[in-house]
Amino acid sequence: MSSRLLAPGIALAAILADASGAHGLASWLVLLALPAAAAAAFVALSDVLGGEGRRLRAFTSILALVLLVAGSAVREGAPRGASVPALAVSTVVMALLCYAVPALAWVLEPLKSVRTARPTPRASRA
Repeated sequence: MSSRLLAPGIALAAILADASGAHGLASWLVLLALPAAAAAAFVALSDVLGGEGRRLRAFTSILALVLLVAGSAVREGAPRGASVPALAVSTVVMALLCYAVPALAWVLEPLKSVRTARPTPRASRA
């Protein structure tokens, strides 16, 4: 699995673990996702600084890392035995959405090139 897909895969597993009621496992999975998210953010940022990458991927990777850190902190700050805070789950979901934005931009990119390739209408002959 490439470094770009490792963090979202672990975060998705954490969401599924939360949905099934295994909140302890979900907490560990979010914690495990942090180094993978940091690696993906560092790779994306270094690609941008090297002139090879896209800024959108770097920005969304960094934002997803920040959201995962916040979600992990909220989850660890919750009292033991209590329900999982909604903010903890929401930050992981928002991080997954951040990882999905570059994929969505990649899917919609051919539509952008089709719009720019349209011929301009000719002037009518009078």
